[in-house]
Amino acid sequence: MTPADMVLTPMGLRFGGRVIPCAIGKGGLTREKREGDGATPRGGHRIMGCLYRPDRMARPVAWAVPIGPRDLWSDDAARAEYNHLVRAPYAGSHERLRRADPLYDLVLLTDWNWPDAVPGRGSAIFLHRWRRPGYPTEGCIAMDPGDLLWVTRRIYPGARVIVR
Repeated sequence: MTPADMVLTPMGLRFGGRVIPCAIGKGGLTREKREGDGATPRGGHRIMGCLYRPDRMARPVAWAVPIGPRDLWSDDAARAEYNHLVRAPYAGSHERLRRADPLYDLVLLTDWNWPDAVPGRGSAIFLHRWRRPGYPTEGCIAMDPGDLLWVTRRIYPGARVIVR
């Protein structure tokens, strides 16, 4: 491990001398992640990108990419675009990145099942803001928006999230 690693423990996300409260998937932690299980996969995951809503916040870091009105994330395991950013119109199953709620105003993308996605292994694992403290996700790691911004400003592409 390096000082740049983020480590998810039962107490929260340990990083930068802090322990940040987090929410994980409603299915708990797993070593055998499957699409739709609601679990957060154990292991080491690299941060591969940062997305943000430019209509709601300033660019948080130089490497952040704005989320546009047509940006979607494919969760359709039957399509070649599975677990990748796609743009509307898109006929496959997907999740809208530009949401009405603030859940995805700032998103850190991990390399979970990406870029060479294996169908059924589970789509993207993001770090994003939580709905409310402790409210579970569909498998992502969620935290207070202020903490998420604090983390984002202190990491870089390739930083690791270690889920124990």
